[in-house]
Amino acid sequence: MPSDFVLKTMNAVHRSLLKLTGGRAGWKVSNMPVLELTTTGRRSGQSRTVMLTSPLQEGETLIVVASRGGDDKSPAWFLNLRDNPDVQVALKGQPKQRMRAHIATAEERSRLWPRVTADHKNYAGYQTKTEREIPLVLLEPTS
Repeated sequence: MPSDFVLKTMNAVHRSLLKLTGGRAGWKVSNMPVLELTTTGRRSGQSRTVMLTSPLQEGETLIVVASRGGDDKSPAWFLNLRDNPDVQVALKGQPKQRMRAHIATAEERSRLWPRVTADHKNYAGYQTKTEREIPLVLLEPTS
């Protein structure tokens, strides 16, 4: 499973690509939009930002997968938004937008998971690597 160092390095490389290309490259990965998610650290209270893909969107709602590559451990950003669901999201270099995160209910996950894995088989592969049920998170705009 990817270490914290590897995950942080991947995020730094991704941000560098966006900066070097002036945002012309890096806002789409594996045919998925990339978003910049800012959460509040559950212990530090400081802003924490991570680059994620959104394999599925429903209207203005963005769905992200808390897979951490199939690790048994949940990603830090997931734990942060679980404790404080008020987040900010930027798409395609646009200004950050306030959103509210909620972890998909069992019903929502049973409806959404097949749609996510139909187009992005890597997520189904991640699920086979861990016994934890990989959560889906819905990011919804707030007024």
